[in-house]
Amino acid sequence: MADDSRTRTSGTFGSYAAIGDSFTEGVGDPGPDGAFVGWADRFAVILDDLAPEGAFRYANLAVRGKLLDQIVADQVPRAKELAPDLVSFCAGGNDIIRPGTDPDDVAARFERAVADLTSSVGTVMVTTGFDTRDVPVLRHLRGKIATYTAHVRAIADRYGCPVLDLWSLRSVQDRRAWDADRLHLSPEGHTRVALRAAQVLGIEVPADPDQPWPPLPPRGALEVRRDDIHWARDHLVPWIGRRLRGQSSGDHVEAKRPDLMPL
Repeated sequence: MADDSRTRTSGTFGSYAAIGDSFTEGVGDPGPDGAFVGWADRFAVILDDLAPEGAFRYANLAVRGKLLDQIVADQVPRAKELAPDLVSFCAGGNDIIRPGTDPDDVAARFERAVADLTSSVGTVMVTTGFDTRDVPVLRHLRGKIATYTAHVRAIADRYGCPVLDLWSLRSVQDRRAWDADRLHLSPEGHTRVALRAAQVLGIEVPADPDQPWPPLPPRGALEVRRDDIHWARDHLVPWIGRRLRGQSSGDHVEAKRPDLMPL
C-alpha cells in the first residue's frame, strides 16, 4: 500500500527531481531573481539539510501550462536519464480542467507513466488534486478532480508510491494560500505543501502545514464583489483568451533546473 501515514521512517535522499506543470514549477511564489520558487524548491531545501554537506543534488523539470502527455514526452525521459533517488510526479491537472476531458482516460495515461518511472528511478511520490469546493473558477470541476484524485491514490497503491495528498490539506482551502489569480498557490501555500511533502516521507518539520490561519476580519458583500470583478478582468479573461487561441503560459518556457545540481 502507498505509505502517506506521516509515520514512515525517514531516509536520506541524495538526489531529487521534480516533474510537472506550474504547480511544481512554483508559479505564485516569485523569488528575488524573478524566477519562481515553489513547494518543490522549498522541499528540496529540507532534503538538502538532511544529506551530508554538498552531497545533495536537485533538478526541477516542471514547466507551467503543460498537459500530461507533454510532461510524459518531455520530462519523464529526462527524469529517467537523471535516475535520482526521489521523483515527485504531479501531472494531469491541466487536462482535467479542460472541457470534455475524461478523468478515467487521463488516469490511465498517468498510470503508464508511473509504471515507466518506478521501473527506472528510486522512489516516486505522486500528488493528488486539491479540493476545489471554495475555488470560484474550479468549483464546478470538483467531481472530476475528485475522480482523478481517487485514481491517483489507487495507482499509488498498485506501485508502492508515497502520496502527497493535497485534497486532505485543509489549510490550503483558505484564500490566503492562493495567489491573486486563484489558480496557483501563494508563497505561504507553497510552503505548507513543502512541509506536507516532507511529512509524507517521515521527515520531522518545524511547523504543522495544517495549522490554522489567524482569523480574518469579516468581508462585506460589496468588497467580495469588487474583488471578483478585478479577478475576472485581470486573470480570468486572459486565461480564457489563451485557451481560445490555443496558447499556453508555458510556450517558450524551459525548465529552470534541467540537471541535478547542488542547491
